[in-house]
Amino acid sequence: MNPRRPRTRRGDDGNAMVEFSWLALLLMVPLVYLMLTVFEVQRAAYAVEAATREAGRAFVTSEDGADPDQRALAAAQIAAGDQGVTLTRDQVRVTCEQEPCLTPGATVEVRIAVRVPLPYLPKILFGREPASVAVRATHVEVVDAYRDAPREDGDP
Repeated sequence: MNPRRPRTRRGDDGNAMVEFSWLALLLMVPLVYLMLTVFEVQRAAYAVEAATREAGRAFVTSEDGADPDQRALAAAQIAAGDQGVTLTRDQVRVTCEQEPCLTPGATVEVRIAVRVPLPYLPKILFGREPASVAVRATHVEVVDAYRDAPREDGDP
C-alpha cells in the first residue's frame, strides 16, 4: 500500500442490515398495533352479535311467571362473557312491538351497545375516558305463534 495515497471510503457493507432493521421497526410496530385494535373490535362485535341473538331467544321462550327481562340479560351476559366482554343492564335494551310482550306472533327487539377501548393507550392522553370504538347490534325475535297467550290477572 502506498502511504501517501488517501484512504478511500469503505463500502456499504452492513448498512443494508441496519436500514432494514430500522424500517422494519418503524413499519411493523404500527401494523401490529393496528392488528391488535382490529382484533379487539372484532371480538367485541362477535360478542355483541351473539349476545343479542341469545337474549332474544331467552326472552321469547320464557315461561309464565318468569321475568323475561332478567332471562334476556343473563343470556346476553353469558354469551358476551364467552368472548371476554362484560355487559351491564344499561347496555341491553329489550323493546316489544305490542303489550303484553309475549303475545303469540309479537316481535321483540334486542339492542346492545358497548364501547371498546383501544388497547395500550393511557387514559392521560384522552382525559377521563380512553379512546374507544362503539359496537352495536340489533336482533329481532318473533314470539312463537303456537305459544299460549299470557294470562290476564285473575284467569285460572
